[in-house]
Amino acid sequence: MKLPRFDNARVLTVGDAMLDRYWHGATNRISAEAPIPIVDIEEIEDRLGGAANVALNVSALGASVSLVGAIGDDESGRIIRAKLESAGIEDLLACFDDYQTITKFRIVSRMQQLVRADFERIVEMSLDRFSEVLTRGVESNDVVILSDYDKGVVSDPQSLIKAIRKQSKPVLIDPKFKDFSHYAGATLIKPNQKEFRAAVGTWESEAELVQKCQTLMSNIGVDSMLITRGTDGMTLVQKGQQEVHLPSRNREVYDVSGAGDTVVAVLATALASGQTLLDAVGLANIAAGIVVGQLGTASVSGPELRIEVGKEMGLIRGAMSEEQLKIAVEEAKDRGERIVFTNGCFDILHAGHVDYLAEARNEGDRLIVAVNDDDSVTRLKGEGRPINSIDRRMTMLTGLSVVDWVVSFASDTPEDLLHALKPDVLVKGGDYTIDEVVGADIVESYEGTVKVLKLVDELSTSALVAKIEEL
Repeated sequence: MKLPRFDNARVLTVGDAMLDRYWHGATNRISAEAPIPIVDIEEIEDRLGGAANVALNVSALGASVSLVGAIGDDESGRIIRAKLESAGIEDLLACFDDYQTITKFRIVSRMQQLVRADFERIVEMSLDRFSEVLTRGVESNDVVILSDYDKGVVSDPQSLIKAIRKQSKPVLIDPKFKDFSHYAGATLIKPNQKEFRAAVGTWESEAELVQKCQTLMSNIGVDSMLITRGTDGMTLVQKGQQEVHLPSRNREVYDVSGAGDTVVAVLATALASGQTLLDAVGLANIAAGIVVGQLGTASVSGPELRIEVGKEMGLIRGAMSEEQLKIAVEEAKDRGERIVFTNGCFDILHAGHVDYLAEARNEGDRLIVAVNDDDSVTRLKGEGRPINSIDRRMTMLTGLSVVDWVVSFASDTPEDLLHALKPDVLVKGGDYTIDEVVGADIVESYEGTVKVLKLVDELSTSALVAKIEEL
């Protein structure tokens, strides 16, 4: 799985925008008025919640996102608008005098919620109240999310779905406890296990779960269903295809608030970036594993997801093929990291090599060491070389903390690798001038940097071999 670029993706979120307010403080006393703790409030924190949190998750990935919903002419509504602007989210919210902005208020102490109070007055809203902004939002985006918290904005899902599908845009549903027939015609519905059980009843086996999914999809004309199942991971069911079960991520669960928002946001953004549904679900599963380790509603940034995907692919550091290395370098460049490249035989690893590689690593954020394979070493150094095989040489290099990636190459020079990887810095050790460094012209052609670092002659591999032969 490769993490796509999200900066060209455009996602519209439609649904119930909320404000999540947190009061944080210490508890050291019990009230004399009732057997309850007294919280000394030290911090007040406001976060985007509901559909606004879904939009924030999309924005955090680096994609463009618009939000259609409702707020009241009140303080919470103004805070939501300010936060949308700060996050770079297009504000398509409608402000109504007869509507109270939904606000969820929590008091938190020692990383535990002590109380929650909800401020809301549910008003069921027809499409007429949003038709203008909805049309504009659908036209300018690639994928649409309906984030239904059952607070009024998505009171008539069918009208919304039909309006969106008229423009041939996929629509993903994050449902609430409605009869799922209300979501007929959607591209995908993403219920959690509790919501799905409320819709279809219980099941005794995985096969029965899948069968219930397929029957429901056939009845209401939905292409796919993704059921988020907590510790049981996720189950993806598509028409005419084998179901896919994804395991939950192995990390400590701290707070599941907003995990569903993250899943549908990553899913929609990945699809808008051109990913297949299966790859998009895989990314969403990884993102959910990140967000449940955080307190309250949270979002996953593009760099966070890239790092986690890199771990899944084993591309954080170590020996790899050229194809794997291309992916790793691209991901690192997307994170803004500076890539350093050096090459050599590294037949007998010695202190001179270690010092040289440490100095090379200081030129950037990631160090690639390209190693001549056995046949090319023999051509360059003569019969009897290499002393250590390519596998052993690569193993020794990957054991150095300053080395991020090691790759072998079969030709006498690393020019093909330089063309493919385009490192920011090419480093070579020895008594060279820059114009004598093989590949310098390639790196300089795309305005990269070439540097020559000094190697200690008496610590060279050839010098060590000569000394051994004298014994």
